[in-house]
Amino acid sequence: MASLLYVCVRPETGAADAEHASFRRALGVDVVDRLDLLQEPLDPARLRGYRGVVVGGSPFNVTDEAKSVVQQRVEANLEALARSAIAGEIAVFFTCFSIGVVTRMLGGEVVTDRPESASATVIETTPEGAEDPVFGPSGRALTVFTAHKESAASTPPGAVLLATNEVCPVQAYRVGTHLYAAQFHPEPTPRDFADRMTFYRTTGYFDPDEFDRVQGQVLAASVTEGAALLRRFAETFA
Repeated sequence: MASLLYVCVRPETGAADAEHASFRRALGVDVVDRLDLLQEPLDPARLRGYRGVVVGGSPFNVTDEAKSVVQQRVEANLEALARSAIAGEIAVFFTCFSIGVVTRMLGGEVVTDRPESASATVIETTPEGAEDPVFGPSGRALTVFTAHKESAASTPPGAVLLATNEVCPVQAYRVGTHLYAAQFHPEPTPRDFADRMTFYRTTGYFDPDEFDRVQGQVLAASVTEGAALLRRFAETFA
C-alpha cells in the first residue's frame, strides 16, 4: 500500500484528477492513493497503513451561509482528520479551504476581508517557520500560488505561525508536530495552475474578462518552493 493519501474535496472531477496528479508529482513519489470525500465519508480504518495525508483545495468556504449535506459532512470529516493529526496518529498537510476548517475547529476566526486572487504570491517564513523541518529549508521568502475568498483572522489557539504576508497574515501554521495547514496551493506548477483556472473562470477568483491576462501572468511565474515543501513533508513523515 502507498504510504501517502490524497484527500479530494473538489466537486469538479477534471480539476480533482489534475490536482491529484499535481500532488503526486510535487510529493516526488510514484503512488499517492486517493480518497474522495464527496463520494464517500472518512472511515478511520481507511487511514491505516498511511503515514501522511495531503488535502487538496475546494470551491467550498467555511463561511458559506448555505451548505449542502455533503459539504457539512466533508467539513466534519476534515475535523476528524485534523484531530488525528493533532494526536500524532498521522501527519496531514491541509491546503486552501481546509485551513479554514482547521482554524474554526481550533477556535479561531475565519474572515472574508483578506482574499487573494489567482496569482503567484510571495510569502515570508516566520522565525518559527525558519526552524521548522518542512518550511525552514525554503529560506526567508518563497513564491506560491494563491486563490481564496476567506482566511484566518489570526493564528488560531494552539497553532504556530510558519508563513505570512501583508495581504493574508496567516499563510501557514503547524499544530503539534503532525498537522500542517496552508492557505496557499503548494502543489501546482504554473501550467497546472493555469489549467485549473479554466474550471473556475466564473467563480470569483479573478475577473473572467481578464482571464487571458491573469493566465499569462500565472504561466510566466517562477514557482518551485511549494513542491519543495511537499517533498520535505513526504520525506519527514512518509
